[in-house]
Amino acid sequence: MKSLVVTGDDFGASSSVNHAIIAAHDHGILTSASLMVAGEAAAEAVELARSRPNLAVGLHLVLVDGRAALPAREIPSLASPDGRFRGSPFTAGWRYQFSSDARRDLSREIRAQLERFRDTGLELSHVDGHHHLHLHPVVLDALVGLAPEFGIRWIRVPHDELASAVSRRPSSAPAGVVSSVVFRALRSHAARRLRAAGIGFADRVYGLLMTGRIDEPYLLGLFPRIDAEAVELYCHPAWPGSGPGSGELAALVSDRVRGAVHKHGLVLSRFASLPLPAGSGAGARSG
Repeated sequence: MKSLVVTGDDFGASSSVNHAIIAAHDHGILTSASLMVAGEAAAEAVELARSRPNLAVGLHLVLVDGRAALPAREIPSLASPDGRFRGSPFTAGWRYQFSSDARRDLSREIRAQLERFRDTGLELSHVDGHHHLHLHPVVLDALVGLAPEFGIRWIRVPHDELASAVSRRPSSAPAGVVSSVVFRALRSHAARRLRAAGIGFADRVYGLLMTGRIDEPYLLGLFPRIDAEAVELYCHPAWPGSGPGSGELAALVSDRVRGAVHKHGLVLSRFASLPLPAGSGAGARSG
């Protein structure tokens, strides 16, 4: 059996994103969503999720390009006075690695976002990160340390296929090669760390090299090639007219795509129903 978890990121970022994710769940193949707890429409997202018990919800940890959960005065090395995080993913990652002040503030902010998620009353399905900063070794160590307290069972570790992405968009090859090299190193470190901690991660994770460009032809070409037991496809659906993600929404609700899921032996799943990877030392979990 090949299990496929389909996750919509940025849940709570805006009302249009919320409704695109809900449409993809209600009428398509989306099974999971990742919540920005400090997003401008986070409260609406939580209410929408509460009325859909089959929609699994995890934390989309935001540490750059977004609003912090804590007041800026409590994390001055991370956030500007307006409450938004400073810098780009690269400069943020550099600061986390070499600034003791940033690491201290980072620990506070990660805990605050996990606490805010817990306050929603939703079960924590998984943790991933905006711009994948959750894979930064300092951030990952903090998440692993907090896992027993907050019940973190699954963390996203991107593991995409360069060839399949480049075949859809040859011009993306140079950037794709760079991303693949960087994420291969991060994935190797994360896999060792998560296995030792008994935290699960999917065998394959698609979406890294096709962000904002997942469409029906891509999915129809991808599903026959999937050869793994536990797979995540993450996406960024958007309501028509509100951004490039509207093409992703169309793909997720496509009858042809739904038919291809079943044709190629994929079972739409949530992380709670999957066994943890062999070697994690924690056995299977269910929920």
